[in-house]
Amino acid sequence: MSDLTVAIIQSDLHWENTEANLANFEEKIWSITEPVDLIILPEMFSTGFSMTPEGLAEVPGLKTHKWLLQMANQKKALVGGSYIVKEGTDYHNRFFMAFPDGSYQTYDKRHLFSLAKEELYFKGGTERLIVEYKGWKICPMVCYDLRFPAWAKNRVDPSTGSYDYDLLLYVASWPKPRINAWDTLLKARAIENQSYTIGCNRVGKDGNDYAYVGHSAVYDYLGESQAFLTDQEGIIIQKLEKSEQEDFRRKYPFVADSDEFSITN
Repeated sequence: MSDLTVAIIQSDLHWENTEANLANFEEKIWSITEPVDLIILPEMFSTGFSMTPEGLAEVPGLKTHKWLLQMANQKKALVGGSYIVKEGTDYHNRFFMAFPDGSYQTYDKRHLFSLAKEELYFKGGTERLIVEYKGWKICPMVCYDLRFPAWAKNRVDPSTGSYDYDLLLYVASWPKPRINAWDTLLKARAIENQSYTIGCNRVGKDGNDYAYVGHSAVYDYLGESQAFLTDQEGIIIQKLEKSEQEDFRRKYPFVADSDEFSITN
């Protein structure tokens, strides 16, 4: 069972300026000199958390799509973050996971942020995604999804003892006034799912003058903090140890004892 080295990029964003944001993140990605397996970018990393998708969305296969695949290929790492995508007449807040071999997988944010009226502009996703990479099962989610534990619930296959996932990822534009909830819920998701849990948040102010203070973090399967950034730009490099998580799950199979239920759309 291999370890996984992750890089979490916490950054300010240029408001509704894709070119500037891609250039910014490309520079930050190339500043990572050590080998990493996974690079994580914030929610709507190419535009900021904007409710004007009609002027910002890209159809699949265009600039940001190609850029993510290029970064993955050049850094030989899985690269992921969310951006605004248009399919047909619908807009999606889409978590795009780019693989070094040119393939990709996507997850559309399920829980749209009603305080910003996100549901008026975007279509929510209906399917959870599990990405398999280098022996790890990774579950990507977006921002407001963090408040809904049923959607993130880990499960154990009773016939094999295998868990749905080993790493839970949240990319976000989580604002300063509710940052305590972000800190608390990330830790809770790690504990209840016996899974490494990562949150990648932005910093700075957006075009609506909302402030963001980061608090990007890595928690282990016990809810213990492994790495944390405060309110400045920065990059976390953290190794996740698979064998230790597996040992803990075997010794304390709490998830296997949890209630069974299903979610309807």
